[in-house]
Amino acid sequence: MTNWTVRVADAACSPLNREYNAEMISRYWGRPTNDAEIDAYERDEQDRDVPVFLVVSRDGEDVGCLGMRFLGDGAGELTRMFVRTPFRGKGAASALLKAMEEEALARGVTTLRLDTRKDLVEARNLYAKHGFAEIGRYNDAGYADHWFEKRLKRLTSAPPVAMS
Repeated sequence: MTNWTVRVADAACSPLNREYNAEMISRYWGRPTNDAEIDAYERDEQDRDVPVFLVVSRDGEDVGCLGMRFLGDGAGELTRMFVRTPFRGKGAASALLKAMEEEALARGVTTLRLDTRKDLVEARNLYAKHGFAEIGRYNDAGYADHWFEKRLKRLTSAPPVAMS
């Protein structure tokens, strides 16, 4: 079993954001991207509001991230779920989701929502595995094909994810 450490970080300062953007561009277009294309995307990106940003690491190496913004009425929206390729399938994404659920509850968020694309099959499977149910469109995200929601409740029997 891998021990993951999850901590709150500054989204604007994390190099994981650029890796996330590169992967989203490449997967959407089905081809490799380049620095100029990533730079243009980051300049024009409207998704800058990420007040809660978690980074997961192992042995001091940052390997993934997950952000959350506040939608109001006790709802939060997950964004920027990313795990570096060599660490996928090893529990890093699950650690991020569990930690974000605790962070959300601590901030008064009782419902989490997210949108994703049809090409991100493994992401949709991950969300379903963690209790997210597919719902109707709740936002106007141009590239989204699927929308999910999960109602949160505090678990008293499970140990918390290590946060630093």
